[in-house]
Amino acid sequence: MSKSIPELQKFYSDALSAFDLSIDPQNLYKPIEYLLGIGGKRIRPVLVLAGYNLANDDVEKVIPIAHAIEFFHNFSLMHDDIMDVADLRRGKPTVHKKFDINAAILSGDMMLIYSYKFLESYSDIIQVSLLKLFNDTFGKICEGQQLDIDFETRNDVTISEYLEMITNKTAVLLGCALKSGALISGLNDDDQNHLYEFGKNIGIAFQIQDDILDVFAPSENSGKLQGGDILQKKKTYLYLKSLELLSAEKASRLRSLFEEDIEVSDEDLIAEGTQLLKDAHVNVYAQELKESYQQLAMSHLDAVTVDQSRKTELRTFAQSLLNRGK
Repeated sequence: MSKSIPELQKFYSDALSAFDLSIDPQNLYKPIEYLLGIGGKRIRPVLVLAGYNLANDDVEKVIPIAHAIEFFHNFSLMHDDIMDVADLRRGKPTVHKKFDINAAILSGDMMLIYSYKFLESYSDIIQVSLLKLFNDTFGKICEGQQLDIDFETRNDVTISEYLEMITNKTAVLLGCALKSGALISGLNDDDQNHLYEFGKNIGIAFQIQDDILDVFAPSENSGKLQGGDILQKKKTYLYLKSLELLSAEKASRLRSLFEEDIEVSDEDLIAEGTQLLKDAHVNVYAQELKESYQQLAMSHLDAVTVDQSRKTELRTFAQSLLNRGK
């Protein structure tokens, strides 16, 4: 019998808690324990289990792959926080703040090594397939991170480039998680690829929804500072599409607000930037774009050749992700 998403979350959380990292030297492994221990929804490892569970019930077989995905995800967060000079992660001090930058770099590297060590649990044939999938995905994530950094100093970012960036930085790991579970389950290549596309397109829709919530949802609904993307001058879809929709005068003002040397208080920056995005009615366009990716994702899930009842949990889970903050 297939498990519900909450059951899979509990199953994975228990498995992660049971994983022992009390190894010497402590200064290498303590930062890893700390980051893994401060929470998170565990969406990516749970998708590994869910991809496998579409065809098989013994989900413990894919725990090593789920660990591989979760360790890589947290490795990337550890290093991203250094690059972003971030003080907090999930409401707690980031690793480089709690320990130091050297610890965050080296412990992050060790998490990446573990991502590959976990694959030693599988046969050589399966390892080859997983390595190709992991290497392609992990490389795209690095490319997405670099694009995100590049966008900070570019004034000519296009919407297609932004979508490429969020696809690589965020969405492909969801696709990888589902495909890796399906690969071990024995699903055919077409089913594996449909699941990858399902995860990837849900990931794109998820990020667009996140952009919408940042500007248009009250902080108590989104759990984030309202207007945080404007404050950080992120060139999101909302910003880029508004430049197309606004009058020349208002578009020029919006561009000026995103310049580094603008002299305006944080409060006024958020207030004026938000009003300009509202003037453009960009939330309507963003919602339509999100829904188009959501529909594309669901069409790929529909195409997976397993019993419809076994796909219900994934469908419900995806809808819950994309309805948050409402």
